[in-house]
Amino acid sequence: MVELVEVEDESFEQKQAGPEENEDDYYTDTDSEISTDDEDDIPDEETLTDRLFALRDIIPPTTRSYISNKVETTTGWIKSGLVFSGKTLWVVSTSALLLGVPWALAFAEEQQVIEMENEMKMREQGSREILNPDASTAGALNAQLNAQVKPAL
Repeated sequence: MVELVEVEDESFEQKQAGPEENEDDYYTDTDSEISTDDEDDIPDEETLTDRLFALRDIIPPTTRSYISNKVETTTGWIKSGLVFSGKTLWVVSTSALLLGVPWALAFAEEQQVIEMENEMKMREQGSREILNPDASTAGALNAQLNAQVKPAL
């Protein structure tokens, strides 16, 4: 049969650091309190710029220059397009104001003149009918009035 012999480690024979007499004083509730002593030793978290700056070593210089050139070219095209669009919008809007507003005023004035001419014609026609009561015009007026008035049922 096999006989087992217990071999003790020397580190277990030495006393550990800590309170010896009253173990209750040594215990602290770590769930309810947050210790800030350990947090001072932790370095600040890396920011996005720090991480992007660190990528510089990973990407080869030729690839970096290629990407940089493409970004600069694209940015230049977008900037040129926006500048051109802004200038075009300025030209169109000022042209519309300089040409459209006077045209609208002239058109409104022309409409007023046409309305005044129509009113003058109607007045002349009415004064002729009053001065020369003609049977044909009176009959035509009565026919028009009778046609417009319909009995309501």
